Amino acid sequence: VLSLAMSGCDNSPGKPDPALRPVAPNKVVDFDTLFQRSCVGCHGQDGTLGPAPPLNDRLFLEIVPDAELERIVRDGRHGTSMPVFSEQHGGTLTNEQILILASGIKSKWQSQPVAEGVIPPYVGRAGNAENGAKLFAAACAGCHGDEGVGGDAETINNVAFLSLISDQALRRLIITGRPDLGMPDYADNSGRDGDFSPLSSDEIDDLVSLLAVWRMGSGVSSIK
Repeated sequence: VLSLAMSGCDNSPGKPDPALRPVAPNKVVDFDTLFQRSCVGCHGQDGTLGPAPPLNDRLFLEIVPDAELERIVRDGRHGTSMPVFSEQHGGTLTNEQILILASGIKSKWQSQPVAEGVIPPYVGRAGNAENGAKLFAAACAGCHGDEGVGGDAETINNVAFLSLISDQALRRLIITGRPDLGMPDYADNSGRDGDFSPLSSDEIDDLVSLLAVWRMGSGVSSIK
């Protein structure tokens, strides 16, 4: 009788079910749980429709290098609202968890490779703001208004907004657009002149340089 009683202790009333034990935050290794806890607030429930650029985006996942995606998760973007996640630098995630997030973003949302010609590379070079002003009038003003002060789309010539986003993130948005918000990508002629052609990497550099000038509170006239 005693041995039978002892053998039933694991299921005795009041004993916690091991399966229901809470997992320490630094031991979580499930992508969906990590994404829910660390990313959804900015990047949206399914990687879209958040205040930050979407991660569930075919062009972005095509152009961003694996090592760069891991670095962004680990180190954040200095001077922007993208935080550092590495425990070693005051964040909340272990190296293992950072790898799970970075690799999981691609494995979960990367579809077939994009076959639309040559896509501009993720990283660019220094551009020319004056050329950027001319390009903006042709490629962006139809939605964002003359000199970026607002039209069908939001004002982009806004120091507060531009101070919260890096040049690299701006380049990424010009390439990928915001498909979740109806913003066209670098090759889409929606809302643009009929003779519009896909933006080259150099042209994107020039647009980023213009936006960097606007970030300093300078208008188009200051670069002419």
